[in-house]
Order: sequence, then structure tokens, then C-alpha cells
Amino acid sequence: MRPVRRSQDELWERNMAAARQFHAREGHLRVGRQHREDVDGELLGLGSFISNARRRADKLSTERRDALTTLGMRW
Repeated sequence: MRPVRRSQDELWERNMAAARQFHAREGHLRVGRQHREDVDGELLGLGSFISNARRRADKLSTERRDALTTLGMRW
């Protein structure tokens, strides 16, 4: 079975769900680069998502930057 193709918006939302879950449990977003978060039985690469978001901060929309900042993202 082939993996389901998701739009960029869908991928963003899945990763944000992982970020919110991690933040609710740990109280921060200091995520190791290799960390994977289990969201509804799906392992998501939260560490690489956070790292990539930091690296591409200047290309993120204001809404996406604000969403991460609200969770305590250290840019």
C-alpha cells in the first residue's frame, strides 16, 4: 500500500498537532532533531519539523510563525 499523499497544509496541520501534543506534555518545544511524536498511531518527525521551521522562518506566513510562537518556539 502506498502512503497517502497530503497537501502542504495538511502536513503542516499534522505537524502542528504533534507540536501541540508535545508542548502540552512537556511544557516547551525544545525538541531533539531525531524526535518522533506519536499522533493517533502515526509517528511524525517533530524534531525535523521544528528544525526546518526555524531554518525557514523568514519564508513562513505570519499565521504559521505566530502559531509556533504561541507554543513557545525559540527562533
